[in-house]
Amino acid sequence: MKSTKKSMLLCCKLFVSESRNQTALDSIERAARLDGETVIVNKFEDWAYNRIRYTLVSYIAHDRKENIIYSPLQRTLQSMVEAAYEAINLELQCGAHPRLGVVDDIVFHPLAQASLDEAASFAKMAAADIANKFQVPVFLYDAAHPMGKPLDIIRRELGYYRPNFMGNQWSGWHMPEVLPEKPDVGPTMVSRARGIVMIGARPWVSTYNIPIVSTDISATRRIARMVSARGGGLPTVQTLGLFHGEDSTEIACMLLEPNRIGAEQVQHQVEMLAAQEGLDVEEGYFTDFSPDMIIEKYLKLISAI
Repeated sequence: MKSTKKSMLLCCKLFVSESRNQTALDSIERAARLDGETVIVNKFEDWAYNRIRYTLVSYIAHDRKENIIYSPLQRTLQSMVEAAYEAINLELQCGAHPRLGVVDDIVFHPLAQASLDEAASFAKMAAADIANKFQVPVFLYDAAHPMGKPLDIIRRELGYYRPNFMGNQWSGWHMPEVLPEKPDVGPTMVSRARGIVMIGARPWVSTYNIPIVSTDISATRRIARMVSARGGGLPTVQTLGLFHGEDSTEIACMLLEPNRIGAEQVQHQVEMLAAQEGLDVEEGYFTDFSPDMIIEKYLKLISAI
């Protein structure tokens, strides 16, 4: 095995707005297997949200000037995105999680000895490929954006967090076909069947969801806001209060610096605030493995090929 396959690794998280159509998911996963040097180390499906996340890992190769010249991720990602667009129509999709595209978000994290600059370079390459081949608007964020613009700000500008169906669901394409904000790459006109894509690069982010045993979405959203950095709560924590099934709600948390503010602190804060509302809280759960576990699983899987 080449040393680059062990030391210069990129993790790509691909978020697709579908989890109920097994035929569509099978098609996307077949596309992922076209290149054996990219590995799906994990996937997270949520029926209520109608959303799936694939965690992909592969190596990156450089030229003599240390410029990225190749990664198997490039071909795999394009194949999976193409399969998603062929199998899913955003106009027919509905779920309890916000989204603005069939392929809603693609984020790159450096692993092992890879750098954030390398992840950002690859994110920009992927953005150009996807925008040009599929004619979809692409918004860059964090390290991939020229000014480092955060993902949540871009989403807020585009109305990402506003449900448009039944007060707690997101259905179809609900914005003008000419975007209010100019994308970084690709056309300004939107295909209602495909929507738009966010592509970024950032240091590792932990995602941690906390179930609330209540259908009181207003209370859940109040708690979520008070826990978040934006609401004056825990620094580096972003939250979203969402319906999750018929009899519960959930606080979806992004821990932007998990070594600084971890899941235990977030869980404690949510439990304290929920008690004040008279609500019960279940133990939260991570939606992905840690970086070390992802590397371990990648090396084990790639060695078996």
